[in-house]
Amino acid sequence: MIPRVRSAAPIAVPVIAIVLLVATWNRPLQVAIVALVAIVLIGAVLAAVHHAEVVAHRVGEPLGSIVLAVAVTVIEVGLIITLMISGGHSTETLARDTAFAAVMITCNGIVGLSLLLGSLRHGLPRFNPEGTGAALGVVATLAGLTLVLPTFTTSASGGRFTGAQLAFIAVAAVALYVAFISTQTGRHRDFFLPMDSSGDVIEGGSHAATPSTRTTAISGVMLAASLLAVVGLGHAVSPAIETGVAAAGIPSTFVGVVIALIVLLPEGLAASRAALRDRMQTSLNLAYGSSIASIGLTIPAIAVASIWLEGPLVLGLGPVQIVLLVLTMIVATLTVIPGRATRLQGLVHLIIFAAFVFLAISP
Repeated sequence: MIPRVRSAAPIAVPVIAIVLLVATWNRPLQVAIVALVAIVLIGAVLAAVHHAEVVAHRVGEPLGSIVLAVAVTVIEVGLIITLMISGGHSTETLARDTAFAAVMITCNGIVGLSLLLGSLRHGLPRFNPEGTGAALGVVATLAGLTLVLPTFTTSASGGRFTGAQLAFIAVAAVALYVAFISTQTGRHRDFFLPMDSSGDVIEGGSHAATPSTRTTAISGVMLAASLLAVVGLGHAVSPAIETGVAAAGIPSTFVGVVIALIVLLPEGLAASRAALRDRMQTSLNLAYGSSIASIGLTIPAIAVASIWLEGPLVLGLGPVQIVLLVLTMIVATLTVIPGRATRLQGLVHLIIFAAFVFLAISP
């Protein structure tokens, strides 16, 4: 009985989630319904991880690590635009808050948890510093250009770009993203492949049978449905989250952090599983790839959408956020250089992530 339920759940849960999403869309929810939505939301996240792994196994690494990152980012853009159109408090900083939260979650939360789990299970997990360092360099450049630079430009005040500046940054971000993907999947593909304990590249990956074309196609559709349900149901419960945040006296911008945590949960689970299987490179591909996609695709898309969206688009970070970002980049660089990491390094990243969450609650 249990094996049947497990085999049917990856297909049934996304369908149930989509039905629940349609039934609750733009409707006030009672406490019991909010609890039900939360349970189904978690199930949809787990289903998304399952289908992402199926697709990733079919296409192989490192292309497989890109699948979930891009899919989540596309839906993330849709959620940001939807919330900005609907208005409300702090929508002018929503893109900035979401992008910054994504960087902190991926570069500290996901990386730190993966390093900690991998070192606890396998002692001294290895990864390729050439590929990982290149990815980290792109993250630092994108974050600096899109989130730090507008704080210090003088043509527009209040952490905003002028139209010409925003157009240039959008083109630069897309160019960096395309260049990184070309490197990751092209000539230097081996820099992003998993490594064994001796430091040798693992070309074949898992020994499990490669999914058939039909199975992969079904998983692709279910992955899209699951991710759509995750973001949609997250949006459905956001009023309840906003009410709870306001009641606790927490800044309204923290709602964006909560939504980002929900949206990035599939990547976090997939990266943790890869770390436990001694595939630390896959975990780092997921983490840094998600961060690159979140900035390199989200900011240009929002820049285009700002043409018809009302209100200013504030991208510049505040002093506390800039300090956390600089600290993250410094620590991440020291972590990547050796090509292997201990549980201490994982813990350091998690402490920075905890500081980010705490300061988002109590700035």
